[in-house]
Amino acid sequence: MDNAVNNASENVVNDAVANRNVLISGASVAGPALAYWLHRHGFTPTVVERAPALRDGGYAVDFRGEAHLSILRRMGILDDIERARTGMGSMSYVNSAGRPLAELPADLFAGDVEILRGDLARILYDATKEHTEYVFGDSVTSLAEDADGVTVTFERGEPRRFDLVVGADGLHSTTRRLAFGPEEDYVRHLGVYCAIFTTANHLGLDHHGHAYRTANRLVAMYSARHNTEAKAVFYFGSPILDLDRRDVARQQAVLVEQFTGNGWQSDRLLRDMRFAPDFYFDSVGQVRMDAWTRGRVALVGDAAYCPSSLSGMGSGLALVGAYVLAGELADAHGDHRVAFARYEREVRAYAERCQKMGDGVAKLMVPGNRFLASFLNRYYRIMPYLPGRNLPAKIARKTAQSITLRDYAANGARSQ
Repeated sequence: MDNAVNNASENVVNDAVANRNVLISGASVAGPALAYWLHRHGFTPTVVERAPALRDGGYAVDFRGEAHLSILRRMGILDDIERARTGMGSMSYVNSAGRPLAELPADLFAGDVEILRGDLARILYDATKEHTEYVFGDSVTSLAEDADGVTVTFERGEPRRFDLVVGADGLHSTTRRLAFGPEEDYVRHLGVYCAIFTTANHLGLDHHGHAYRTANRLVAMYSARHNTEAKAVFYFGSPILDLDRRDVARQQAVLVEQFTGNGWQSDRLLRDMRFAPDFYFDSVGQVRMDAWTRGRVALVGDAAYCPSSLSGMGSGLALVGAYVLAGELADAHGDHRVAFARYEREVRAYAERCQKMGDGVAKLMVPGNRFLASFLNRYYRIMPYLPGRNLPAKIARKTAQSITLRDYAANGARSQ
């Protein structure tokens, strides 16, 4: 009897929803999260992902505050994330001999729960794969919108029709380029490049990290997956480089040029880099747009409002954006014109606050000269004894919690 009632209710929801078929480009965080909530509200999501499979590896991401945790709880995945959490403790800044100079507390980096990005992607995929069509190894090449929908062509697959298209494809979003214009109109380079990969935990780090900073460069290692491996991270300051984002050999050559002879573990990690299964390299930037929607196309997550990987807010912001976008579409019964406007209004101020967390961090991460690098090392050494030592973590938490989320009912009724 209960199943019959539930099925009848679901049919009512589906019958009431217009623009039901939604293509989502990107299967990292925002894409699968949006697919989850769209399905809950009676839509039919399809996710296309350029990579041939889920992307493993990547840096650790964190969630903090009730806004983030409440969404994870409503999705039923908070326990899974807790089980896969990194359990990271503090981070030590070290000198060239590996001797600790200063220690920064865990709550500055890890929030309430921290998880490797690849592990998070797997959890989100597992929560959606039964009701969402995933198309791996393909990407969108053109969008042709008319009064009734969007005809989408793909790099490999046959053209298909969708009612709506959402770009959740990151900082270098193809969807954004096709619907809004060239990347350089929206992406603001923060003067820093980053590389990360998995390596052996040869320092024996126990839920801990070490970082070594010199002028314009930072190298770090932190343990991962219960100390069975480690993540190696490189940051260096640079203007925009003329690099193909798929040319891994050239990217690794750039790191070798930048960090050979840099000191500490730099040379050892550069050798290990050649054997890494999940090497990732990219510029650090923010996305600034006056509008995240155009016609039947919308952007969510980093594609729309990337706050930068240095902000500590990217995944939480993506989660919030996906929840609100799906909820507003449900509330408007699929009327994208109404829903898109409400989505922008609900999330805009929150996204801007999250982006402020990334402003200025780049210069602190990779100070441009030896004097500033030395000064920061000394400052971090005395920071635990200063009255405002917990202020950065408090600001991050306040920012993460600075949105009041609506409780979008399953039938699209808007909570007041």
